[in-house]
Amino acid sequence: MPGLLLPEDRQPVIIAARRTPICRAGGALKSLPAHRLLAPVLCSLLNLPDGGTLPPAAVTDVVIGNAVGGGGNVARLAALEAGLPASVPGITVDRQCGSGLDAIVLASRLVAAGGNGLYLAGGVESISTAPLRAHRTADGTPEFFTRAQFAPSSTGDPDMGVAAENVAAHFGISRARQDELALRSHHRALAAAAAGSFDDEIVALQSVDHAGGSRDVRNDDGPRASLTAALMGRFPPVFAEGGSVTAGNSCFDADGAAAVLITSLSRARELGAGDGLLVLGSDTAGVEPSLLGIGAAAAAERLLAAQGVAAAELGLVEFNEAFASQTLACLDQLGIAPEQANQDGGALALGHAYGASGAVLVTRLLAQARRDREDGQLALAMISIAGGMGTAALLRYCLLDERPSGSPEGHAHSLAQRPGT
Repeated sequence: MPGLLLPEDRQPVIIAARRTPICRAGGALKSLPAHRLLAPVLCSLLNLPDGGTLPPAAVTDVVIGNAVGGGGNVARLAALEAGLPASVPGITVDRQCGSGLDAIVLASRLVAAGGNGLYLAGGVESISTAPLRAHRTADGTPEFFTRAQFAPSSTGDPDMGVAAENVAAHFGISRARQDELALRSHHRALAAAAAGSFDDEIVALQSVDHAGGSRDVRNDDGPRASLTAALMGRFPPVFAEGGSVTAGNSCFDADGAAAVLITSLSRARELGAGDGLLVLGSDTAGVEPSLLGIGAAAAAERLLAAQGVAAAELGLVEFNEAFASQTLACLDQLGIAPEQANQDGGALALGHAYGASGAVLVTRLLAQARRDREDGQLALAMISIAGGMGTAALLRYCLLDERPSGSPEGHAHSLAQRPGT
C-alpha cells in the first residue's frame, strides 16, 4: 500500500462530497441552468462533517468542470449565486466527460503546491438548457451542429455510440455481457436508493414543473424497476447494423452537479474532519479516438503502475458507465471483476451528466468508503473521454485524528465556526 509522499500541509484530502439528484435531460431539472444546479451543492459543502460551518470567505478557489455549457466561467457564476463573497475566484475546466474529475485533480494539485488552501471542486451539466451551437458560414448564416469536433477527420472522429461499437468489436465484448452489466447497474441503483445509500450525498433542488409550479426534486429518476433480462434482449442495436450497443446498455443524457471540499491533511484536522479520501495520485492518457472508450483503462494502468498498486488491492472502484461495452473493456484490461465496480450502480442506471460525471464518481467513493469505514482502503475513480482520452485518480480512505499532534485544545486557529460561538 502506498504511503504519503507529501508532508501533511500539502497532502490533498477530500473531506466532503455532495451532488444533486441526477435526472434525465428534459426532465425534472430542465428549468435549472448550470449555475443554479451547482450553487446549492457549493452551499452544502460549507457545512462541515463535524457539524461546524466554514465561513464562505475561507474558500480559496472554486474549480468546476463543464462540457456543453454556454461558457463564461460557470464556476465563478455559480460561486456568486451560492453567496460566496466576490473575493472568492472561480475557474472552469473543459475536458469534456472528464471535466468533473479533472477539476478535482486540478484542485488536489493546487493543494499539493502548498498554502493550505480550501477548494470547492467538481462539475456540472445542464444538457436541458445548454445553448444551441452553430458554425458561421462564409455568408454569415448559422450552420447548427450537435457536438463539437474532438479529433481531426484524418484520424477519425466517431460519435460516442459508434466508438462504443468499435470497442465492443475490437475487444470482443458480447451483447450478453453488456446487457448483464446494464441490468445489474439498474438493480444496484434501485437497491441503494431503497436502502438510503444516496440520502446523505444528495442536495434537494427546487425546480419548476410543467404547470409552472415549483416542486422539490430529491431523487435520481433513471433507475428502472421494470427492466428484465428478457426486455433488455429486445432492444435493437442503435449505432451499427448487427451491432451490440443498444439503448438498454447505453447511458442516457442527464442534468446534475457534484462537488467536493478538498484541502490539506493538516488543514482537515484543524477543521475537525474525522475522515476523508487522500488523493494519492492521478493520470490522464490518450488513446486512438476511434477507441475512445478505452481511455480510462490506459490512464488507470499507468497510474497504478506508478503507485505500485495492483488491481487486486483496490477496495472500491467507480467507472463512468457511458456504455457497457467500454466499461467491460476497461475493467477487463485492468483485471478488475465487473462485479467489483460501481457497487451502487453507475451511469447506465443513473445517467451521464457529462461534465459532472467524474465528480459524481468521487462523491460515490467517499460515501461507500464511509459506509465501510475501512481505514486505508484504496479507491479508484476513472472515466473515458471524447477525443480518445481517459483520467483516473487513486484515493485512500483515512480515519483522521480528532486534532493534529501538538495542537492546542479547542483548535484556536481553526476556521470552523461552531453554532453559538
